[in-house]
Amino acid sequence: MAAVRYIVSDIAACVAYYRDVLDFEIKMDAAPRFAALTRDGLTLFLNIPGAGSAGKAGGHPEPGGWNRFQIETGDLEASIEELKAKGAEFRGEIAEGAGRQILLIDPSGNLVELFEPPPRS
Repeated sequence: MAAVRYIVSDIAACVAYYRDVLDFEIKMDAAPRFAALTRDGLTLFLNIPGAGSAGKAGGHPEPGGWNRFQIETGDLEASIEELKAKGAEFRGEIAEGAGRQILLIDPSGNLVELFEPPPRS
């Protein structure tokens, strides 16, 4: 199992975002302090600052930053248009290198990378 934990400012807003915009399934909703969601073998834990040990680990965790997990897509432009229609916001433009990617911003400022791998030769 792979798991990621994000510190968020609003559990309900983030649960709705990950469920409605990025098609995660709710595993546990203990709003307003915690939630767990799943998608494609990934469990995403959401904590508000100060909630449980994870909301206190390392000092005073806060939402946002540059860390992120990646969702792979076969058609980046189509995925962007679909997500924009659902109200998604992005940080920056499409970046190209070893594949193409763009960053989505969740309601607490945490990032999700939408990634299109390079064509296989």
